[in-house]
Amino acid sequence: MSLVTLEEIREAAARIAGVVRRTPVIDVGGFGEPPFAIKCENMQPAGAFKIRGACNMIAQLPAEARAAGVITYSSGNHGQAMALAARTLGIRAVVVMPETAPRIKVDGARRLGAEVLFAGTTVLDRQARAESEASARGLTMVPPFDHPWIIAGQGTCGLEIVEQYPSVSAVYVPMGGGGLVSGTAVAITSLRPAARVIGVEPEGAPKMTASRAAGHPVTLPRSASIADGLLSIRPGDLTFAHVQALVDDVVTVSEEEIAAAIKWLFDHADVVAEPSGAVSVAAVLRDRPNAPGAVAIVSGGNIAPEEYAKYITAQFPQP
Repeated sequence: MSLVTLEEIREAAARIAGVVRRTPVIDVGGFGEPPFAIKCENMQPAGAFKIRGACNMIAQLPAEARAAGVITYSSGNHGQAMALAARTLGIRAVVVMPETAPRIKVDGARRLGAEVLFAGTTVLDRQARAESEASARGLTMVPPFDHPWIIAGQGTCGLEIVEQYPSVSAVYVPMGGGGLVSGTAVAITSLRPAARVIGVEPEGAPKMTASRAAGHPVTLPRSASIADGLLSIRPGDLTFAHVQALVDDVVTVSEEEIAAAIKWLFDHADVVAEPSGAVSVAAVLRDRPNAPGAVAIVSGGNIAPEEYAKYITAQFPQP
């Protein structure tokens, strides 16, 4: 199985320029906390890193596929990103979301022009519905993570980190299906081979942890976490191959640690993060890396105001 290359990521960076933002890397921590930096992907159009991969893939579709339209299955952020990328190019978009998708993400996809359908509560439910709709309507599938064009697009985040923060020694990456950590790992290991890449997932959705222990992708019987964007129950075959080859460590964080990281980012960095986007910071605050140069990717900030208020007042909801 061929891994994505640095050249493919550089080509993606040129392809998505003008739609995707070059988000800031800012120094945080200190004053009793470990000094580290955060890469603010919550500041992307549609509020999450997902626009990178979605834009890279849709921009490469042939004319006949564009004319027919695109479809995806998503817990929310990828669906919004695909909708935005499609709207930018004048393409019809359909998004299949779980019945439990946060209203802010459903409304966001609709606001960006997508038709939103619902299917069950697991990724398998919505994937099956999306594949059925794609077949019936002749739509092109834009998968959330397990595709080389998606991985290359997400890898542009790692490329920017190296350019913006040359002293990077470790990158902590939120991990659902594994697209962001895969692409980031290609960029970091190619350009900063001494730097470590650490994937972070919720304790309630340890699909990559379980897969690494087994030596192959495995499917969890269930997943549950406040980090709704990281609830995949199985990594992709291609993303698993990237993680096995390039990622130094995979760690899990608790619900309490995720909630505390959201509040910490509000209190110490004036950054709004959704639970899925804060898992990387949770790992840094807990593990306190000794070497300077750690960067945590804050992968998204799509959270309803009433839910966010609970986290920053330390009254977070349970999954």
